[in-house]
Amino acid sequence: MSDPIDFRFDFSSPYSYLASERIDALAAKYGRKVRWRPIMMGPVFKSIGSRPIIDVPLKGDYSRRDFDRSARFLGVPYAQPAKFPVPTLAAARGYYWLHGQDCARAREFAHAVFRAYWVDGRDISETPVVLDIAAALGVDRDAYATAIGTQEIKDRLKQETDAAIALGVFGVPYITVDGEPFWGADRLPQIEKWLETGGF
Repeated sequence: MSDPIDFRFDFSSPYSYLASERIDALAAKYGRKVRWRPIMMGPVFKSIGSRPIIDVPLKGDYSRRDFDRSARFLGVPYAQPAKFPVPTLAAARGYYWLHGQDCARAREFAHAVFRAYWVDGRDISETPVVLDIAAALGVDRDAYATAIGTQEIKDRLKQETDAAIALGVFGVPYITVDGEPFWGADRLPQIEKWLETGGF
């Protein structure tokens, strides 16, 4: 098969960041493309009565250790942000606006947002910070600020999040290959095996 891989993520998810640094190269190795689809995990958690893993006793402490260890294992730069988790509306909405114009630019922006948060510790919940990230890539600040306030772009992000909930997404990254769901950056080896063999 050669269908695109769906990569659903939230910019505030450390495992989404780790997967984002590897998913495109992995897909390309097997002649696949990746559809990046940011969603908002707040509504997802609300729909299933869940909460971020760091808020769960014992699991939270373990997870903070695992975030850093997983980054070291993958060889990906990582620094735990002081403010975590954070809402990422401005970045997620902006991604879809940019994607409607230029897929490559949207992908470049997504990487820049992830790295700004997970490497540089910048607060991507603040719209001015996101505007700075976009502007550094040559995106018009005013156009971006206007776009993310339009009903069309607001609806697009809501539709993507609602579709993820309907699909059964409960956490991110949620990567779908040939209809097969894989949850977590630690599933990248399984995804590679799937792509290599055509399923198992």
